[in-house]
Amino acid sequence: MFGRLGAPEIILILVVIILLFGAKKLPDMARSLGKSARILKSEAKAMKDEGSNPAPAGPPSTEEQTPAQRTIQAAPGDVTSARPVSEPTDTTKR
Repeated sequence: MFGRLGAPEIILILVVIILLFGAKKLPDMARSLGKSARILKSEAKAMKDEGSNPAPAGPPSTEEQTPAQRTIQAAPGDVTSARPVSEPTDTTKR
């Protein structure tokens, strides 16, 4: 029943979307979606890199270390949406 979408059905869906959202808002929505996808991709890569780094074998030092700040950017060169992010610290004692 819903298994196959042909060209007429896809064109009808696109026309309905344009009528609902308007032609002026669609480029902004697409740009916003692209930025969100880039942020998600960079965060997933950062989490993967953090997970692959081995933890230090020795006991934790008694000196308190200040966490380094990272800056997340939506797109290369996009300074308007860059914001510093402080990493959460683990305050639990083992």
